[in-house]
Amino acid sequence: MSAKTRTLLALGVVAVAVAALLVPRLREARGEDVTPAEDSEPLEVEVRRLAPGRLVERLATVGTLLPDERVVLRSEIAGVLESIHFDEGSRVRRGDLLARLDDAELAAERDRAHHRVELASRREARQKDLLEQGLTSQEEYDLALSQLEVLQAELRLAQAQLDKTELRAPFDGRVGLRSVSEGATVDRDTPIASLQRLDPIKVEFSVPESYASRLRPGTRVRFRVKGSDRDHEATVYAAEPAVDPETRSLAVRARAPNPHDELLPGAFADVELAVREVEDALTVPALAVIPELGGKKVFVLEEGRAQARRVETGVRSETEVQITAGLEPGEKVIVSAIQRLASGLPVRERPAS
Repeated sequence: MSAKTRTLLALGVVAVAVAALLVPRLREARGEDVTPAEDSEPLEVEVRRLAPGRLVERLATVGTLLPDERVVLRSEIAGVLESIHFDEGSRVRRGDLLARLDDAELAAERDRAHHRVELASRREARQKDLLEQGLTSQEEYDLALSQLEVLQAELRLAQAQLDKTELRAPFDGRVGLRSVSEGATVDRDTPIASLQRLDPIKVEFSVPESYASRLRPGTRVRFRVKGSDRDHEATVYAAEPAVDPETRSLAVRARAPNPHDELLPGAFADVELAVREVEDALTVPALAVIPELGGKKVFVLEEGRAQARRVETGVRSETEVQITAGLEPGEKVIVSAIQRLASGLPVRERPAS
């Protein structure tokens, strides 16, 4: 036998071997049944018997914690900061005095306006008596009354200016670090300190526009902040009325109780919310669903063999996938050794431990 003949024979053997390996795979890809040898040892697998149950589709996103209310405390008028009445980082109640400006000049103006009102009031009273006796004209009385009302308005204005020398808390909250000291000259642009209400606290996050219609006030969300393993629950109370055209997402805000100021504004939060719930859903583990050209499939246990079954899927959770077509309740879906399965392969259900 020549060397050329031996080479051709070797190539023929290799071609036959390759064909023997590829043909079953091609038949399986076309959905044809490929039955292994009858004497092959059954593969032990785990199965799940399908039964209807409740499935929740959850959306994971990120958010930022915000105070329920926040203001930067500033004086409405210019002046010298006479005294500070809060400790940095302390809690205050609405109406508490936080700081006072020097009010000597404004107090003097208020007192002067008060004396003018008293004098004008006595003049108006005399003119009223004379008018009733017919000893003066209506015009004279109206003039005295008008002067009294003008001076009363000036007194109210002086008192309002004097009230502005006192800086009071607009709501219950916690004061931050102060930026000025007693004796400093301040004006409307000078920040004195910040005041924040931390209970409840807000969490702001965004959701894709495809989920925008599913969020309503009252929707519950869960979130967790960095450095903590505790889950917190918040309730959606508002959302932007329009989708951001640049990010194609909707900004949403929710409130969560924070009685001990455990959660701090500015913190990063991992947010999770349920966007859809399906009752009586047939579900399988996500790893049991095999994507393939033109669709998806799972393997079911039928008469001691694995059989591929085309399926359609619906709602998905972190670990489960809803099967909307292709399977029926009671069927056994193979959920282990997925990569070793082929249609017709002998399998044996692993006993429950």
